[in-house]
Amino acid sequence: MSEMKNTEKVCPLCEREIAKPFDKHHLIPKSKGGKDTVFIHRICHSKIHSVLTRSQLAKGYYEIGKLKEHPEITKFVNWISSKPPSFYSRTRKMK
Repeated sequence: MSEMKNTEKVCPLCEREIAKPFDKHHLIPKSKGGKDTVFIHRICHSKIHSVLTRSQLAKGYYEIGKLKEHPEITKFVNWISSKPPSFYSRTRKMK
């Protein structure tokens, strides 16, 4: 796992302080040619990938603002925002 800079200590999705465990999320999936990444909570990363396919991410949800507009992600962000930064719970896998 890469080192996190001071400016990356807040998850751009849920806007809570980042605590371990955390992941790097490719805004456009690597399989679709993406290179840009952001550090996010592991639970936030899992939720993104349980809701959206790689193709959906590459075509329309390659920005944090766009992700936050998705109804299921909005509902998740509202729910997770009251949890402590280190909170983690398993996320249902996409079918």
